Formats: sequence, structure tokens, C-alpha cells
Amino acid sequence: MSDDDAPFLPRTAPVTARPVPAWAKKKPPKSKAAARTKVTARKYLAPRDPHEHARKIAENVIEAWYQNYGGSSIDVPLGTVGALALLRNPPGLADWILNLQPHELPQLFKEIYLGYWIKQPDLINRAIRLHDWAWNPDPDTQQLRAVHAVTNRAINTGLLDLTGHDDPYWRSESDVLSPLLTGLRHKSDKKWRGEYHTPACVTDLMAQMVVDKDFAQPNMAIREPAVGSGGMLRSVAQRLRELQLDPHDYTWYGNDVDSLAAACAAINTIIWDLGPRAHIGCADSLAPDDDYAKTRAEAAEAFEQRDRYMETASTIVAYHRAFALVDQLTPSKENAA
Repeated sequence: MSDDDAPFLPRTAPVTARPVPAWAKKKPPKSKAAARTKVTARKYLAPRDPHEHARKIAENVIEAWYQNYGGSSIDVPLGTVGALALLRNPPGLADWILNLQPHELPQLFKEIYLGYWIKQPDLINRAIRLHDWAWNPDPDTQQLRAVHAVTNRAINTGLLDLTGHDDPYWRSESDVLSPLLTGLRHKSDKKWRGEYHTPACVTDLMAQMVVDKDFAQPNMAIREPAVGSGGMLRSVAQRLRELQLDPHDYTWYGNDVDSLAAACAAINTIIWDLGPRAHIGCADSLAPDDDYAKTRAEAAEAFEQRDRYMETASTIVAYHRAFALVDQLTPSKENAA
């Protein structure tokens, strides 16, 4: 595959690396209206049960999306919540985001996904349906207003309190994207797809019953042929951590025939920190030739593509520095006279 055919940035030229996101360096420009009124994250009394908290977030996001006529593109609210869930939660971040204007949000989401693409390009490529819309050079203003409403509602319902922990154990207590995905989909669509995610209480119980130190040998592969948004992988990873084992010591394979579910699983894999050997595929696990070879090949290609982009970016930066140095060393015509 050539760089021009790369699926990750379908509407943009190759990007340069951004070690520090722009939002962390400076305050965003505010309109006059925003300057007059500073929005502050309200205190949300979260349910004690993290799974119930995740459901509440999903309910509020769905309500905000449809109340603001967000449309039928459910990948947009999913991508919005997914991007926010990838953030850690330093003091003041929630208020900073709440004071962004609708047209400023796509840039924030692009920087979040780009930052993780540098580290795990295979998973961000798999999640392309969740962030492709943010690269639209001519976004729909009504859709942006709905994205703004979703962002505010998610933060005010305590999303960052649930997913913004530095410790992966605490941000892996629940799956926010599962109830959001199933809630946004029409009942007939879910029935046609057979998309019924296993409840967290069931996956947690299964992990407790099956996984122990004798079973969980380092370097073993953990496979989920119908991964959905990754709920079973989350439960196993939490069980490993309870046993003082590191999920990074294992190889993870998740597969789903639905590209949107696989995209959610890819984002969750990052949020839950399953490690560098986590592979999410989009294929039919019942097919006789499905042995994750295609998923591994796609992952290898994603890393090669990332390296090509980074090499090009480094070359461009080096050229700019060289030209700037030449300009400094070359006397101008006025000084030469």
C-alpha cells in the first residue's frame, strides 16, 4: 500500500509528530460569548457501581445527541466519547474542554487520536470509523453542535472521573462504549446483527472462575472470537491485575465481524492498557481461514506506515532547520553593502 492509499488520514497529508498537544500548551481562542461566560464542570454524584455509572453516561450522551439532531451517524458520538475517554484527568482539564467552542472540538479529537496513533497505529487504524469524521474540512455545523452537546453531557456526567485515572486498574472498572454502542443502534439493527453484549457481571464472574495463577501462564494468548467492544478482555485483564499479574505479559486477540464494534474494542484496548501485543481484528471468526494472520499483517503494515510518516516528518523538520541555519549564516544584501 502506498502512502497515498493509507486509510488512517483519508483527507489529510502526512502529519508531523506532536510530542505535546496544542491544548496542553496554550488556552484556546474564545468567542466573545465564551469570554463573558466561563463554563464549569458540575459536580456529578456518580453511582457506586462503575457499570451503572457507564450506563448513565451512555444514556445522557444518547439523549444529548438526539436532542440536538445529531443524525444517524452513530460513529460520531461514539468517537467523541472514545476520544475523551483516552484522556487522563489533570486538574482543570474538564473545565478547559467545556469552554471550547463547537468548531474547536474536531482539532482536539484529532490531536488525541494522533497522539495515540504514534504509539499504537494498528489500534487507531482499526478505530478509523470513530475519528474519520473529525478530519472533514467542511464539517456540518449542526453536527458540531451535537458533538458539543455530547462532550458537555459526557463530562458533566463524570466520564473523566471514570476513565481518566492514571492507574489502568481503576479506568478499567467498566466499559463506557458498550452501552453507548448498543443504545445508539436501532433495535432491528441489533437483532439483524445479533449484537447482544455479554453483561459485565457475567464476564467478571467467568474471569473469576477460569483465570488463576496456574492457568494464566506468561506469554500465553488470550482470544475472544466475538469480542464486541471488548468486555471479556476487560474482565480477564482485571482478574490478572488482581492476581498481581501484568496484562502486558500476554498476547490478546479480539475479533468481531462488525467494524464499529471492533473500533470500540480497539479504543478500549488502549484505555484498559492491555499492552503492546493486543490485536483487534474485523473478520468472521467462523470462517475456516480466520486465524488472526490477517490481523497481525494489518498491524505490521500500520507500524510500517507510521514509521514512513515519522521518517518523512523528521526529514522535513531537518530541512527546515538547515534552511533556517543557512539564512542565519548568509549575510543579507543590506549588510553586505
